[in-house]
Amino acid sequence: MSSRILIIGAGRSSSALIKYCLDNSERLGWNITVADADPAAAAAKVNNHPRGTTAWLDVTKTNDRRELISRSDIVVSLLPAHLHIEVAQDCIRLKKHLVTASYVSQELYRLGDEARDRELMFMGEMGLDPGIDHMSAMQRINAIRELGGEVTSFRSFTGGLISPESNDNPWGYKFTWNPRNVVLAGQGTAQYLSQQKLKYLPYYRVFANTWDVEIDGIGTFEAYANRDSLLYRKQYGLNGIPTILRGTLRYPGYCAAWNALIHIGMTDGDFPILDSNSLTYHELMEALAPTGSGSVKDRIAGMLDLDPQGEVMKRLIWLGLFRKKRIKLKGATPALILERLLLDKWQLQPDDKDLIVMQHQIEYTLDGKQKRDVSNLIMKGENSQDTAMSRLVGLPLGIFVRLMSEGKIQTTGVHIPTMREVYEPVLKEMEQYGMEFTHHTVDC
Repeated sequence: MSSRILIIGAGRSSSALIKYCLDNSERLGWNITVADADPAAAAAKVNNHPRGTTAWLDVTKTNDRRELISRSDIVVSLLPAHLHIEVAQDCIRLKKHLVTASYVSQELYRLGDEARDRELMFMGEMGLDPGIDHMSAMQRINAIRELGGEVTSFRSFTGGLISPESNDNPWGYKFTWNPRNVVLAGQGTAQYLSQQKLKYLPYYRVFANTWDVEIDGIGTFEAYANRDSLLYRKQYGLNGIPTILRGTLRYPGYCAAWNALIHIGMTDGDFPILDSNSLTYHELMEALAPTGSGSVKDRIAGMLDLDPQGEVMKRLIWLGLFRKKRIKLKGATPALILERLLLDKWQLQPDDKDLIVMQHQIEYTLDGKQKRDVSNLIMKGENSQDTAMSRLVGLPLGIFVRLMSEGKIQTTGVHIPTMREVYEPVLKEMEQYGMEFTHHTVDC
């Protein structure tokens, strides 16, 4: 039985994972180490638990990182996605299992043979989205197949939002996970299939192409295409499917306003702004606006073909983009300036409740009839510390670590959680923590 668990990262999504591991540590004989560049954040999460320790870690310091990994049996990495590969290479070298909640990169997939040769399991996409979306989708797809149905369309949407009673800003959004990922969301080209036709959405068009998604009991959301949906045809066993789309949910109006930020240039993370620490937000907008007569606001609105008094401009003004307040960030890119601005404006207040919504729409033929299976997940957080996001990202990681440590996972290599031996026990245990899917089937 694996007894030494290393958790790298003590950020927003780590709370439920760390609590799960500590709560089960006595029964399972685990010792938990939480490593972070901010020792105080790690110590607050461990809270003097007798089976928990903390460690300071700058993950870019190779020797320190390897030292911690060498003293563990299973490593859970909650680092930003681009840092997983170095941790994974260390795990190969030191023969340690690895679990993450991030998308599995091609670099990581290329370690599959080496992981299998060393009888190691590297499990990625083991959080909420990606994670619970894969597991719940596979459960429904396989249930339909067992009835004799043939899946013809798969659409899946997930949103990490703010609950209506805590929704007190015009964007309908606050941070419950990595702010950097929110600022960079949608970058690259989104790909999906619609009625046997490939569809490509470059970044500058992603937020301008949205779909309405109705969630029973809550209302209508807007969805934008999420990354590369085509990857999941093979993963879900849907190679011949005519339609497959994965999307991200937001409250109505968000996408048009975010699209404006993209076209202004505020999500660009590639170039540092000269003397950004001495500029005001207003001066930065002046630099990004076209030359001409009229106020900076009017010229920005004209550039974007927006009503200067309309809802999108109101959201931009509310952020403080046109204030004569100093930015105070040296050599910062527009994306970093935007991130810092949003950290202040979109901060969860202590009693705020977040909201997770997920919906799968699966169309299939059965006995010559066309049917649609709709699954919904709705979960609210308790407060800014005990969020639904933290639970739905962290608990699947913790449950999977338990399954591994108890020898219940036999598969090796690099995987995402689409196997029955993974998704059935994880989804079943998640019900104990308030995760409940409802589903209904209608004739099309």
